[in-house]
Amino acid sequence: MNSAVETETQPSIPPLIAQLLQKLELPYETCQDTPELAPASRVQATLLEDAAGALLVLFPRDHLLDLPRLAELTDRHLVAVTPERLSRMLDKHNLQILPGLPPLTSSPCLYEECLLEQPSLLLESGQPGVLLKLDAAHFRALLGKASAGCFAAPLKDIQPNLARPDDDPQEITQAVQTFTTRRIQQRLEATIEIPPLAQTAQKVIKLRVSPDATVDDITGVVETDPALAAQVVSWAASPYYAAPGKIRSVEDAIVRVLGFDLVINLALGLALGKSLSLPKDHPQHATPYWQQAIYTAAVIEGLNRAIPRAQRPEAGICYLAGLLHNFGYLVLAHVFPPHFSLICRHLEVNPHLTHSQIEHHLLGITREQIGAWLMRYWGMPEELSTALRFQHDPNYRGEHASHANLVCLATQLLRNRGIGSGPRSEVPQSLYDRLGLSREKAESAVDKVLEAEAALRALALQIQPAA
Repeated sequence: MNSAVETETQPSIPPLIAQLLQKLELPYETCQDTPELAPASRVQATLLEDAAGALLVLFPRDHLLDLPRLAELTDRHLVAVTPERLSRMLDKHNLQILPGLPPLTSSPCLYEECLLEQPSLLLESGQPGVLLKLDAAHFRALLGKASAGCFAAPLKDIQPNLARPDDDPQEITQAVQTFTTRRIQQRLEATIEIPPLAQTAQKVIKLRVSPDATVDDITGVVETDPALAAQVVSWAASPYYAAPGKIRSVEDAIVRVLGFDLVINLALGLALGKSLSLPKDHPQHATPYWQQAIYTAAVIEGLNRAIPRAQRPEAGICYLAGLLHNFGYLVLAHVFPPHFSLICRHLEVNPHLTHSQIEHHLLGITREQIGAWLMRYWGMPEELSTALRFQHDPNYRGEHASHANLVCLATQLLRNRGIGSGPRSEVPQSLYDRLGLSREKAESAVDKVLEAEAALRALALQIQPAA
């Protein structure tokens, strides 16, 4: 280990950080960030604020920053600084990521006391993919006047239900009862105020299961819903589909551009998605709901075309699963309105964690559990509820696995491109193999979608209400 001097074989760090460590005379090493590094040794740095000012908080990546515990400890109601303020601060120092170095900021610092149980610590250097390694004694010296506390929850105690859908009704009921004053009910549907299934959605469902349904039938249903009719026509006329000539009617949009299968699933996805209003609160820097939905559906459409024909799952259901993959987010906001803001604030201060871990810690359930349950209650196809339920399990091999695997692959690939919430992660080769896809073909499908990003964003803005 060199005393604040990097060797030629070590990855470089920002000059400001190197100068700071040299000034402090702290020996350090640098290393590449890889998934194999122990999360307990990884220092997660988060900058929080309230009316009294900012606070730098340090805790290990195998923990969740628990805001109620932090409030109890500090007697302050802290939230993540805005992305704009953080960007300004980082840009000022030519940094891209917030390093866990208290001397770098003028803010006081609070650290999770279990950090010092590790023999060495790994901190962000400010350069993506490059970490600083300090032994515990030198890390303690770096903390200076920082305060210690116990405010983070170990992830080993947070185990989301990813693979037991039969337990969902009981867990959802328990979560609802924990956060309401109602008496325990025998039936989940009597506990949750479930919105009625939209009339348009009911009509489309009947057409989906009818072997005799025609273009005239779906045209008639769409035309009876003026908002949906305008949506379908504008969809077909968008630059994304690049249709020749002017789209003059719903029938023209279906026959000449979109096709029966796409329209019936698009109509159903929009009808279900609009059965619950978008929450007014949302995590900072979150991808807008409909933008994420449309990107995911488009990527799934491209991935499905790249799968060998004999292995392809039903394209329409997969597209619908893409549109509705995050539907549980809306359901959580509907069922737990007083606590949804708390979920948003925890997502902001725990960017290293998945939303499943945060939701399970706060509610005891996840958006996938409650979203898939509502799909089953509404009588949606089993392939759809399965795709929503197991979309974050890359190892799922049960019934309708190809539908769930396809949504899992699409959401993970998009997340690795900065679309959607949660940490980036390597897609396991086994997931590609089960779908009959190569990494190259899958990435190519994402590239093609993102090349049309402007057109897709315009489609999303047609649906997304103005803020």
